[in-house]
Amino acid sequence: MFDPKVIVALDYNSADEALSFVSKVSPEICRLKVGNELFTAAGPQFVGKLCEKGFKVFLDLKFHDIPNTVSKACEAAAKQGVWLVNVHALGGAVMMSKAAQTLAKYQSRPKLIAVTVLTSMDREQLGGVGLDVEPAEQVKRLAKLACDCGLDGVVSSAREVAMIKDLCGKNFWCVTPGIRPADSALGDQKRVMTPSQAISEGSDYLVIGRPITQSADPVAALNKINEEINALI
Repeated sequence: MFDPKVIVALDYNSADEALSFVSKVSPEICRLKVGNELFTAAGPQFVGKLCEKGFKVFLDLKFHDIPNTVSKACEAAAKQGVWLVNVHALGGAVMMSKAAQTLAKYQSRPKLIAVTVLTSMDREQLGGVGLDVEPAEQVKRLAKLACDCGLDGVVSSAREVAMIKDLCGKNFWCVTPGIRPADSALGDQKRVMTPSQAISEGSDYLVIGRPITQSADPVAALNKINEEINALI
């Protein structure tokens, strides 16, 4: 069975806009990500609708709260039938461990990954929040913590994937945003790679939004990226 590597970020502000795109694609060619903007606008019912259509859904809400609240949020995501859910690694070991333990009781549970350092952040921005460290070093620290807490993987830049795999093993997922085809604008991303570069580095799944959704022909843009990836795997 084909395993689509592209997770299309549905960065729309309404269910109707998102469904217009979804109607043109299939679960065989992509997975879908619902983030804060769309989830706030369309709610959990929209997520359920995507799951009913057979799509593997990444619920990208980056839970970061006290352990009990985060574990219950992860449980709610499991009941919706999503494929992947995430938390912020900066929430700490107790929070991540409790979330992992909560999901473990589900026979068909979502995969649980942790956000390390947002791909929009660089050394200067980390310094602004009191972290005097290179992004890669902070990613390494948080990826190891997530691995030790029993999570399935992390969200990170493709630039850090090889390091994470060496540290946590090849089965530890690296889901990588900040992916830009060679002819795309960087937008607000700082640490980026092309799809083929990211796959070559070992990324398991690529989160791609605007280069697809804001393209004049989104489906053609998605197909072109899939062809680029499939030439390598």
